Amino acid sequence: MAKQKGVIPLVGTIGGINFYYLNGEPVAREAGGGFNGTAIKTKASMRRVRENGSEFGHCSRVNKAYRMALRPFYTQHKFTFFHSRLMTMFTQLKALDTINARGERRVANGLTTDLGQQLLQDFNYTPDCVLQQVLPFSFSMDWGTHTVVFPKFNMTQVSFIPGATHIALQFGVLDFNFETLASHLHLAAPVVLAKDFSGTSLSLTPTSLPSGLGLQVAVLGVRYYQEVDGLMYLLHARNGVGIGVLEVNP
Repeated sequence: MAKQKGVIPLVGTIGGINFYYLNGEPVAREAGGGFNGTAIKTKASMRRVRENGSEFGHCSRVNKAYRMALRPFYTQHKFTFFHSRLMTMFTQLKALDTINARGERRVANGLTTDLGQQLLQDFNYTPDCVLQQVLPFSFSMDWGTHTVVFPKFNMTQVSFIPGATHIALQFGVLDFNFETLASHLHLAAPVVLAKDFSGTSLSLTPTSLPSGLGLQVAVLGVRYYQEVDGLMYLLHARNGVGIGVLEVNP
């Protein structure tokens, strides 16, 4: 690399030389070098790059399938950085695979561990609308019937966003195979509750039951509505959608 001299610094490639700015100084260097496709595929020194690329591609495919499976919980809503935040979780899950060699580690193997299942359960899916803050209640999950029960529900403790008059709860059990990426979401009928709801308990059961595709993930989603002249309008605020994993059943 050499510094450029002259009245007018050059930028670009001329005669096999790259002219550019580095830290505000005009410099020049011979064109070429760096990474290329052939080197990455064949050089021994690029082995770690190949390993990372293979595992990143795997995590990205899992990410897409998982996001699409959860789509019914956030239709008509777009999350900021949802993909990238999920990639962080799936990368951590992949790293828990102690069966395969580096470059071939898989999310599914990470989820066979207690720590992996806890990561999937504790992940903060919607930081702008944290489920545990919206619904600060204890619950029990009956995996025999796939029913979630909130035995001490109290509407006065439910968090509402500005303008909302109702909250909708959507419960489902996601039957997800993290090896084949096959999935089926079994949903309960949505429950819409007004602010003056006086019930003291809630139970939600899917209308169909998982068939054993893979890991069973109990998911609860919340959305807000505003009632105007007897009509319900879905609110599209950034903090208007919450998703959380309640439990995981291996």
